[in-house]
Amino acid sequence: ADAQEAMRSGAEGVGLLRTEFLFLDRATAPDEEEQVQAYSGIFSTIGSSKPIVVRTLDIGGDKPASYLTVPRENNPFLGLRGLRLSLRFPDLFETQLRSLLRAGAGYDLRIMFPMVSTVEEFLQAQSVVERCLQALAAAGQNYNDRCQFGIMVEVPSAAVTARAFAECVDFFSIGTNDLSQYTLAAERTSAEVAYLADPLHPAVLQLIDHVIQAAHAKGKWVGLCGELAGDPVATPILLGLGLDEFSASPRSIPVLKQTIRQHSVHASVAISQRSLELANAKEVRAYLQSITDQ
Repeated sequence: ADAQEAMRSGAEGVGLLRTEFLFLDRATAPDEEEQVQAYSGIFSTIGSSKPIVVRTLDIGGDKPASYLTVPRENNPFLGLRGLRLSLRFPDLFETQLRSLLRAGAGYDLRIMFPMVSTVEEFLQAQSVVERCLQALAAAGQNYNDRCQFGIMVEVPSAAVTARAFAECVDFFSIGTNDLSQYTLAAERTSAEVAYLADPLHPAVLQLIDHVIQAAHAKGKWVGLCGELAGDPVATPILLGLGLDEFSASPRSIPVLKQTIRQHSVHASVAISQRSLELANAKEVRAYLQSITDQ
């Protein structure tokens, strides 16, 4: 249903397909065939000519699964979640990867790993991918052998070391919701400090800029998901920084496309560079408002 809504709204692909809906609120993990059927239905709705970026299982933290035994943690948002959890449960991880590669045969499939902190984690994930590819080939299964693999940049260490990641990933997808809360040490679900986790803070914008520059230097593309991508106020900054892909909710797409058409990339570069020089998110928002009022 979400895929249908996205197509009706003018989406040119999928920037972030969350897979948690298959794994939560159930007593056991979905098997390979159930996952293949679910993914296939979504992929066929999008079509073979459009890019489909799928995020592997991102549970843990505030999204526990009852059938996985994980330790109780004082701060689960900094604990065993995302790719860390997938690597801890290789059978679960391999089943999902095989399902995606099978369902993705004939599609422009791009798989990204969430909550990546170090290059070593990505390389570990790639080794699991290689095992899955070899197993599918040995079994004579039809699968996608041209899939791109990337990371979701939501941990500051991944952003800071983007040059090292650019040597081995196919793409980056910046998750500004988590990147903001981790950069500014402000949990976005906390009423007391959520106001600090503003993705338009120059500290976050500078990390986005660094990732895009590092990626483009190696010929890799960069997408951005999170509320910032669908915020028209932020559009000129993201255009000016050279963002390749905006990933937003279906209902945001028409306004987002209209806003993008209203800004030239040349003029947006000056806006983005000025925004990087400001002291805080309040100043950035005031600056952007002044431009809008002109």
